[in-house]
Amino acid sequence: MALTLADQDKTTLRTAAYGAVSLLAAADATGSPHKAATEGSIALASATGPIGHVLAAKTKDIKLDGKSVAELADHVLPALTAAMSLLNKQDPAEADNFRNTVNVAVEAVARTHQGRPSPTLADMIRKITAALDAA
Repeated sequence: MALTLADQDKTTLRTAAYGAVSLLAAADATGSPHKAATEGSIALASATGPIGHVLAAKTKDIKLDGKSVAELADHVLPALTAAMSLLNKQDPAEADNFRNTVNVAVEAVARTHQGRPSPTLADMIRKITAALDAA
């Protein structure tokens, strides 16, 4: 099955993936947000296949408006669910690739935290995982 993505679809995928990393970096006030965002972004940019090509494109179309973690989550969590729904309809294998890629990025962000993740960070990881599985 071939994956055909419109520009808006690509924007949704980028917003979802990079938004998840940004959301985790913002939610982890006790860690190093810059290092977390860097590690997560590197993981996303290292993806392969059609999803990797979409995520590796350097664009300014990622829409992450919001001045608080809650406002950011209002954009990111629905984008994750929309991305998974879109990919599941077009190519379930690429949906799995996207889910795995985001999970690797989430793990990369979590590794930057010293010790056990804070309850806030752990809760945000659960919400991201649930959004990926909702579709």
